[in-house]
Amino acid sequence: MIVVGLTGGIGSGKTTIAKQFKTLGIPVYIADIEAKKLMNTSKVIKRKLIALFGESAYLDGTLNRPYVANIIFNDKAYLEKMNAIIHPKIAKHFTKWVSKQKAPYVLKEVAILFENGGYKNCDYVITVTASKALRIERLLKRDNTSIEKIEAIMNNQWSDAKKIELSDYIITNQNLEDTKLQVFNIHKAILSKKI
Repeated sequence: MIVVGLTGGIGSGKTTIAKQFKTLGIPVYIADIEAKKLMNTSKVIKRKLIALFGESAYLDGTLNRPYVANIIFNDKAYLEKMNAIIHPKIAKHFTKWVSKQKAPYVLKEVAILFENGGYKNCDYVITVTASKALRIERLLKRDNTSIEKIEAIMNNQWSDAKKIELSDYIITNQNLEDTKLQVFNIHKAILSKKI
């Protein structure tokens, strides 16, 4: 099975791109959603996160996201420790998911695909880009957050330039119609390599 990694900075529109591939019949694994599920259902992960962040990491059995986010975005060491707990579990979960798919390839959407080394396990990588101003605008509409928090997250991610160097395909996500065409062309290119 061909695994295509899909990544991009926060607010670049990875989820929009993933939906476009879904309409073309490509199964999409969204690592962030699966990680959230595992953080709330895996007893092992819960125990390790409580050991790392303290009892306040969970409220009524559910991850206390604002509390944890405040810690990890202000201290990279905590972010790395949390990722070391979650990423191996996600990798196992993804492998099991892939084994059940019947499409010509699958898409794995991961915000920090390069930062966590996950790109090494992909046959191809697509990086989604958008201007910083547009990304901030999207995030202010989508999330109840501040520009400072958005920039803190952006500063924890690799730059687009660094991601592009290691990518097979780039999607510039500024305009939906143009984006759809880019997705279709990449889809055709990947299928042609599958044959």
